[in-house]
Amino acid sequence: MHVVSYALFLVALFQCRFLAFAILDPIDFLALQSIRKSLHDLPGSNFLASWDFTSDPCNFAGVYCASDKVVALNLGDPRAGSPGLTGRIDWAIGKLSALAELSIVPGRIYGSLPESISQLKGLRFLAISRNFISGNIPVTLGRLRRLKTLDLSYNQLTGGIPRSIGTLPELTNVILCHNHLSGSVPPFLSHVLTRLDFKHNALSGSLAPYSLPPSLQSLSLSWNRLTGPVDKLLPRLNHLNYLDLSMNQFTGPIPGRLFSFPITNLQLERNSFSGPVQPTEQVTIPTVDLSHNRLSGHLSPMFSTVQNLYLNNNYFTGQVPSSFVDRLLSASIRILYLQHNYLTGIEISPTAEIPLRSSLCLQYNCMVPPVQTACPLKAGKMKTRPTSQCKG
Repeated sequence: MHVVSYALFLVALFQCRFLAFAILDPIDFLALQSIRKSLHDLPGSNFLASWDFTSDPCNFAGVYCASDKVVALNLGDPRAGSPGLTGRIDWAIGKLSALAELSIVPGRIYGSLPESISQLKGLRFLAISRNFISGNIPVTLGRLRRLKTLDLSYNQLTGGIPRSIGTLPELTNVILCHNHLSGSVPPFLSHVLTRLDFKHNALSGSLAPYSLPPSLQSLSLSWNRLTGPVDKLLPRLNHLNYLDLSMNQFTGPIPGRLFSFPITNLQLERNSFSGPVQPTEQVTIPTVDLSHNRLSGHLSPMFSTVQNLYLNNNYFTGQVPSSFVDRLLSASIRILYLQHNYLTGIEISPTAEIPLRSSLCLQYNCMVPPVQTACPLKAGKMKTRPTSQCKG
C-alpha cells in the first residue's frame, strides 16, 4: 500500500515539474529557441547563460510571461557599460503573438529588421538602439496600430521613413536619430505624439504646416538637409519644451510667438532664416541660439532676459539695447555673442568690468568694441568690419 502511494506521489511530482517546464505555449517555446540560436553574448557578457531550455523559459533573463505567453523580451544586460549581444534578430520573433515590449540593449546586432515584427499586433514598445541594424525600416511596421514608442536610433538604417509609421494612432515617441535615413519627413497623425527625434540623418524636403501635431513637446531635426519655411508650422506647436532645427537649410522668418513657448533650449543655428526677429514678450528661454543665419533688423530688448544668447554671424544692425548691458554687468546674462553682425554701437563704459562668469563678444561689427573681451577663436582676429561694408 505504501509502495503504491509512493509511486503515485512520484508520478504526481513528475507531472507538476513537467507542467512547470511546459507551461509556455509551444509556439513561443520554439520561437525563443530560434531567437537564441541567432544571438550570442559579446565577450564579457553572460546574459544568455540562463537560456537553458531544460528549464522554464519564463525564468530566462529578459523574458517575461503572462499565463502561457511571452509578453516582453528585453535582450541584453541593461546595466550601463555592459557589452551586449551580437548576431541577428531571427524572423521567429514574429511568432511571439502576445509580445507587447521588445528591446535590445546596445551591442553588435546586425542585419535588417525582420518584417515578421509587423505580425506583433499588440506591440507597444520597440527599442533597438545603438546596434548595427541596416537596411530599410519595414513599411509594414504601419500595421502595429498599438505601438507607442519606436526607437531605432544609432544604427545604420537607410532609405526613407515610411509614411505608414506616421499613421500609427497611439505613437508617443519616435526616435530614429543617428542613422542614414533619407527622403522627407512624413506627416504624423497621432494626437498623443510628444517626442520626435530625427537628428543626424540625410532627410530633405520641407515640412508642411500641418504635418506635425500640437501635442509635440520635443522636436529634434538637426544635422539634416531640410529646407523651406517653418513659420506656419511652429506657432501650432505651443507645447514644445525643446526645439532643435540647427544645421539644416530652413528659410523664411522665425515666428515671434515661438519665444513665448515653454522651451528650455532653442537651437535654430546654421540655417538660412531671414528677416527681423520680434518676440511678442520678454523671453524666458535659458538658451537661445540663432547664430549663422540671415537675420536682420534691430536687436529686440525682449532678448535681454536670456541667459545664453547667440546672435552672432547674422545681419543685425543698430545699437545694442541698454537692457543687454545692464543684465550683462549684473551677470544675469552668461553668454552674449554678437560678433559678425552690422551693429553700430553699445553704451558701455570702457572701464566696465565684465563679470568673470559672463562672456561678451562684439568684434567684427560696424563699431570699435568699447571693451576688450575674449571671443571664441572662430570669431577671427579682426576687431571691426571694413568701413566699405558699413555704409548705408
